[in-house]
Amino acid sequence: MTADSAETAGQAHKAATARTADLVDVAVVGAGIVGGAVARALAVAGLSVTVVDGGAAAGGTSSGGEGNLLVSDKGPGPELLLAQYAAGLWPGLVAELADELGPAFPSPEYEAKGGLVVATTTAGAAALRAFAAEQRAAGVDAREVTPAQALRLEPDLTPALTAAVHYPQDAQVQPVVATEALLASARRHGAVVRTGTRVTGPLTAGGRLTGVRTTAGDIPARHVVLAAGPWSGQVAGTLGVRLPVLPRRGMVLVTARMPHRIFHKVYDADYVGAVGSGDADLQTSSVVESTPAGTVLIGSSRERIGFDERLRVDVLRELAAKALVLFPFLAGVSAIRAYGGFRPYLPDHLPLIGPDPRLPGLWHTTGHEGAGIGLSVATAELLRDLMLGAPPRLDPAPFGLDRPTLAPHLTAAA
Repeated sequence: MTADSAETAGQAHKAATARTADLVDVAVVGAGIVGGAVARALAVAGLSVTVVDGGAAAGGTSSGGEGNLLVSDKGPGPELLLAQYAAGLWPGLVAELADELGPAFPSPEYEAKGGLVVATTTAGAAALRAFAAEQRAAGVDAREVTPAQALRLEPDLTPALTAAVHYPQDAQVQPVVATEALLASARRHGAVVRTGTRVTGPLTAGGRLTGVRTTAGDIPARHVVLAAGPWSGQVAGTLGVRLPVLPRRGMVLVTARMPHRIFHKVYDADYVGAVGSGDADLQTSSVVESTPAGTVLIGSSRERIGFDERLRVDVLRELAAKALVLFPFLAGVSAIRAYGGFRPYLPDHLPLIGPDPRLPGLWHTTGHEGAGIGLSVATAELLRDLMLGAPPRLDPAPFGLDRPTLAPHLTAAA
């Protein structure tokens, strides 16, 4: 769906119902990158949008990640299709945002630098090759390279490799700036963003959600989009529905600035297994990449420990040790800080995108776990098309609330 056709559909949607004073078309709950992308897509389509967030814009999950835009970590299936769709949208979106916001706005640092996934054991090599073969069959550009070729791509990589796959489609952005840019663009198209505004309850009429109550007053709305990341389960509870979204904690080490010596997103083959695991216990794998500022980001960890924000030295030590296996030169580099964040986890490892049939008027865009930065723009377009009744680019059924893999958890959710 093009921007022009989306705007036409949005105008038709608005014309179908007369505007009421103080009534907005859409209230978006969450000012992270998913909420920002949704707000922009709907505002560009001509809908009136108000975004609310209990904290600061980009102050939650979007500020706690590395900005990954990946296809390399996803096996064949709906999430990979969404990631491939998103990968095709990002370059055009970055150009649009630059045109709209001008050179004074900070760059989102979009880098189409590609990824390199490596194995250092015989078992890891077999698993990586099998996974890459499945991806190639699904249309992913996954190029197996020899250890010598891998070292030409990354000269400082350990030579003790048993397999390596190059993924040219992987990219990266600065997630906080990208979020702020999406929200700034949404404002230019008429959206209102209210930070420090917490949702306290629903507005309902005739069994339908007609807006939200907030700490800054009521916001009547024809539609409410819940894009609160790992807090979506809590906010859903205030609206009267259950949602099995849980926080999955991760931590990242940041090195001092240095000359550029890592040129791709590089991670070991264990990362894919950690992403797809439902285990609540700590899992770590080596993920290493540089930023345009010259720092190196070292991850990744996953564990479900609620909203415990304390940094754990043992986890950071494990991340550092695994990074040294891939890049031994990092032993001489200082780590200057560490940060953590919470990923929105759903037990079937698929995002939730679409309407909530239990409460008409409520829509969901959550559960992306660590892929929310990359998937945000495709999520926004899919939701926009569903809301406006336009033909979606992807089959929305696998992301719906009524999908069979999610149904058992809806009744069990607390």
